[in-house]
Amino acid sequence: MTASGGQSTSTSGELLMSAPSPQSYTADEMMTVAAARRLRGGSCFVGIGLPSLAANLARRTHAPDLVLIYESGTIGAKPDLPPLSIGDGVLAETADSVVSVPEIFNYWLQPGRIDVGFLGAAQIDRYANINTTVIGPYDDPKVRLPGAGGAPEIAASCGEVTVIVRQSPRAFVDRVDFVTSVGFGSGPGDRERLGLRGRGPRTVITDLGILEPDPVTCELVLTHLHPGVTLERARAATGWELAAAPGLRETEPPADHELAALRALTGGHRS
Repeated sequence: MTASGGQSTSTSGELLMSAPSPQSYTADEMMTVAAARRLRGGSCFVGIGLPSLAANLARRTHAPDLVLIYESGTIGAKPDLPPLSIGDGVLAETADSVVSVPEIFNYWLQPGRIDVGFLGAAQIDRYANINTTVIGPYDDPKVRLPGAGGAPEIAASCGEVTVIVRQSPRAFVDRVDFVTSVGFGSGPGDRERLGLRGRGPRTVITDLGILEPDPVTCELVLTHLHPGVTLERARAATGWELAAAPGLRETEPPADHELAALRALTGGHRS
């Protein structure tokens, strides 16, 4: 049975997303483009990796006035290629201003002067808490991850937070092994109880779809599926019983100009 907008329903009434014509883009490219679209003007505190790639794509396409801030102290950085680290010289060379790390945190970030924080994650749970510290018990971890960096302050103090992470049962867990960066804690009211300034995660972008917090429960809910991805696949890649929004939609595929700009950033290669 076919519904409007290229969507269909099974005989049980479950929403299925129509598969597009043969794709000329990868799942990572879809994820990066979807994340970039969420950024508009204003200021964005950027993490290295996928967050940086998506933020720079937004700046190159629909958000030329987006001010990118990196925790090394660069404000208004405009790198031609994704920086290798927060200490990459291209950030300082292309920035409007370079300030000290204490100033970035004490003056810009912690008082809430930055609009959006853009983070990655090794683990994320149903309340959008992020782990980048350890896998397993803290005292005897199976894997020690890169650590917090500035992520806890970004998650606490930016006006809002966007997270970009590949979706799998390993990454999307019912409860993170360690809370590096607080999303909504254990549910409604925790951010307020902890005295966190920012509104917290507004969007989680994955290679399968887009999740947003329920306004009442604060639990992440699937609001979009990327082209060709089924609801069953998204649920199988999630370590809790993932709820789907009543108006579950299909993400608009990347446009040619978005892919061209993204591939220019990645040296012409499909990401």
